[in-house]
Amino acid sequence: MQNDIRQDRIIGSKRFSNYFWMFFLFIGGVSFLLAGLSSYLQINLIPFTNATQLIFIPQGIIMLFYGTISISLSIYILLTVIWDIGSGYNEYNKIENLVKIVRKGFPGKNREILLTYSLNNIKSIGIKISEGLNPKRSIYLCLKDERKIPLTPVQQPNTISNLEEEAADLAKFLELKLENL
Repeated sequence: MQNDIRQDRIIGSKRFSNYFWMFFLFIGGVSFLLAGLSSYLQINLIPFTNATQLIFIPQGIIMLFYGTISISLSIYILLTVIWDIGSGYNEYNKIENLVKIVRKGFPGKNREILLTYSLNNIKSIGIKISEGLNPKRSIYLCLKDERKIPLTPVQQPNTISNLEEEAADLAKFLELKLENL
């Protein structure tokens, strides 16, 4: 029975890169905001520089704008980390003859995202590898109606050998063919 059910965990927003960018954007945003306020109030709010020498129009306003945008982005990333957007699991169940893809979305009535597919409707497991400036390496569930459902999370690209090994292992478990997309 244990050999008939496989569950792969998917890491969502709780990744080091999100913590890094949240911190970086918050510190940068606060610095820009304080520089803009210093130029408006003519009081130095930043201890390591003299921002009172900035002319409020246009430099101070631009600093306030950039600071506000940066802090807003850091709050958005913080919320996605707290809500753990994108986390979930892929369950391959030979007993029920189903593949379940479960993910967490944004809070609301549709927070839980559940996709269910019958194993009879699955044609193959596909691998898509594209190199370049923005490399993408993903495993797909290829359905008989030509839809391709991504199974791998959004993250730093996995090594090609690891991706191929994961895809081959999954194809072997589901007794499906493996194809290059």
